[in-house]
Amino acid sequence: MDATDGPAVIKLGVEDAMAGLVLSTEARWNQTEDDWRVFLHDGIVFGIRDGMRLVATAALLPYSGNNAWISMVLVSGTHRRRGLATRLVDACLETARTNGLTSWLDATPDGAAVYGPLGFAPVLQLRRLRLVNSDRASAQAPAAATLDSLCTRDRRANGFDRTTLLSKFAQRSGSRIVSANGAIALVREGRTARHIGPLLADNAAAALALVNAIAQSEGSPLLLDAVASQTAFLEGLTASGWTIERPFQRMRFGSATATGEEVPFAVAGPEFG
Repeated sequence: MDATDGPAVIKLGVEDAMAGLVLSTEARWNQTEDDWRVFLHDGIVFGIRDGMRLVATAALLPYSGNNAWISMVLVSGTHRRRGLATRLVDACLETARTNGLTSWLDATPDGAAVYGPLGFAPVLQLRRLRLVNSDRASAQAPAAATLDSLCTRDRRANGFDRTTLLSKFAQRSGSRIVSANGAIALVREGRTARHIGPLLADNAAAALALVNAIAQSEGSPLLLDAVASQTAFLEGLTASGWTIERPFQRMRFGSATATGEEVPFAVAGPEFG
């Protein structure tokens, strides 16, 4: 079959948020309907339908400085091994090339094996961790921090601005930005667990202390995506009850347009970078 044969690749709209959520829920991912609305409103989401049913997606979310994140590459179990994901990623890459954007993504090991031959180069590794049961204590919750403080620190770490994204996270019900001793993090709702990230800190001890304080003030399961090179932080998490679920490989297509001044301890999530 020719690569152009088969059902058409289409652009999705905000009205497709629930259909996208069905796909990510089938994959047991943590995204909410609000997350899908970010991609559909601020980015470009390509999809493939079988009749009226949405069966595959891929999203391109632009950031400042000619950068963009590719994510939400999903194919329903009933339609896998038909080349749908490749077609959708190709659509994202072509759109990025047309607009002069450097593309980034966080890939599973299987995904990295696919994206490497397409021209993506590895950058850093992540580890997804989960904490199911935290020991809630009467210790004071970490202090609230401002959105401006988080955006400034996040921009320093990434080399590009994500104020629009972080603002939307912060405005959601249940979200909070907290800080202590040179560490700052955003905590937000997810479908199956609350997510900590991005997390920026002066050192591993400060990062761990803030995560522990967050865990002690939360009653729900928690997820975070730690940067693997932050070894002391990662070891501290596993020693305190966090379980590593899976690795991700951050990859870039094209030349870097900016360089971060510090390495984060945890990122906003593989779908957002």
